Amino acid sequence: MAIKAQKPVTNGMRFRVNLSTTKELTKPQVKKLLVPIKKTGGRSRGKISVRGRGGGHKRMYRLIDFKRHEKVNVEATVLALEYDPNRSGHIALLEYEDGEKRYIVAPQDLKVGDKVFAGTNVKPRVGNAMPLSKIPLGTEVHNVELNPGGGSKVVRSAGQSARVAAKEGDYATLTLPSGEVRLVPLDCYATIGRVSNSEHSQIVHGKAGAKRHLGRRPKVRGVAMSAGDHPHGGGEGRTGPGRAVRDVWGKVVHGVPTRNKKKKSSRFIVKSRKDRK
Repeated sequence: MAIKAQKPVTNGMRFRVNLSTTKELTKPQVKKLLVPIKKTGGRSRGKISVRGRGGGHKRMYRLIDFKRHEKVNVEATVLALEYDPNRSGHIALLEYEDGEKRYIVAPQDLKVGDKVFAGTNVKPRVGNAMPLSKIPLGTEVHNVELNPGGGSKVVRSAGQSARVAAKEGDYATLTLPSGEVRLVPLDCYATIGRVSNSEHSQIVHGKAGAKRHLGRRPKVRGVAMSAGDHPHGGGEGRTGPGRAVRDVWGKVVHGVPTRNKKKKSSRFIVKSRKDRK
């Protein structure tokens, strides 16, 4: 998909940048793979738990197959490429030889009519899923499992891919898009290629109404509030925080680690994404 700048016929369109529509994307074709999403408005048990959420266009969730290993050595044909309002990348509708249809996160350059497989003895081509033990070094992968059989958990957003850097013992070393270097068991499945819709990061909404369609409500700056409503508030005229940047509850938000050091998965991180050395 190509980047398309809107003509400045209105103030809202002046800086707006969208992706040009393509004939390859179709509407949902299998209703059994759609389930309704109940909106929460950012509330849990009636109280706001996430600020700035509410409204937005109605959506149906697409049931995505994140466990490709359940269809080992079964040929699948790409029936359609579809837009998914719940994720940044596109999705692909597969039809297996046994007649079952499933959605997967569509990799870049996957086309309608292509054949894809999942298994240990398949070729490392775009769209094929295979264990990390069978993937050549230097290959770009996405939809990576962290635990064998647990389903893919990371590298699923538009334009992202991880790279298989090394293999040693029972683990493969992956370089993730964030810069983190992580150990992943060799039995974990990953899909070859990069996630589609890589131009998604170039979108500029251009007007507040476009964000409201996404369910994002207006945000008020802390320095514009009163002293009783925010740690940055108060004062005569425009004033900065005057100290470390804090959230509305008074907690420091920049430069303070929030990850629990006792988390079991921390031992698999070889290099942190925040390590700039």
